[in-house]
Amino acid sequence: MKEQAGRVFSIAADNSPVPGCTISNTVSKTNGYTISHFALAEGTDISAEIYRYPKLWIAAEGKMTATDGGELEKPMSRGDIFVTPTGSPIGIRAEKDSVYTEIALQEDSNMNKVLKSSEVFALKDLLPYQEGKIVNMDLINDPKLKLVIMSFDAGTGLDEHAAPGEALITALDGEAVIGYEGKDYRIKAGENFKFDKLGRHSVTADHKFKMALLLQLD
Repeated sequence: MKEQAGRVFSIAADNSPVPGCTISNTVSKTNGYTISHFALAEGTDISAEIYRYPKLWIAAEGKMTATDGGELEKPMSRGDIFVTPTGSPIGIRAEKDSVYTEIALQEDSNMNKVLKSSEVFALKDLLPYQEGKIVNMDLINDPKLKLVIMSFDAGTGLDEHAAPGEALITALDGEAVIGYEGKDYRIKAGENFKFDKLGRHSVTADHKFKMALLLQLD
């Protein structure tokens, strides 16, 4: 992934829309998976296309609508995820300046059944907080790509460990402290953080905290 490791950043801020334009920024193309960030100015759209394999659209900022140009209209805002259908047209329209991440999957990708085609889900609402516990849910569990969401009750966390591949965190709710290579970084909902492969990191949830973790494996 192109993002620089070891800093708190915002995908939305780093991919600001340009009036009247749509912009795509491919940040990774590895092992048959493509990850891109899209910036759509208010009133612009990406026309409906037919995809052979599912794609995940994860909204980083703005107001947008996944649409087939007919009856299907699925509004999205920050933290929402949409699973594109296969074999039927789907596009996206920006009601306000919008930024989202697209993850192109493969035919045999192992997707959690909670994610249904042509539906919008708020990632932070897919799993609960539990008192004194950490809750995990795998949304994509492929040998070379994983998308996991996690909730941390206040006072819980993950001890320092090394990532087996590049990893991108998206904070979904609350805030926490990310330890990375001996330094601490506070991250809040809407912000992002990247780990390099084998980067030593930890999570300390001094508040309730939910995050999504996108992990690429060699």
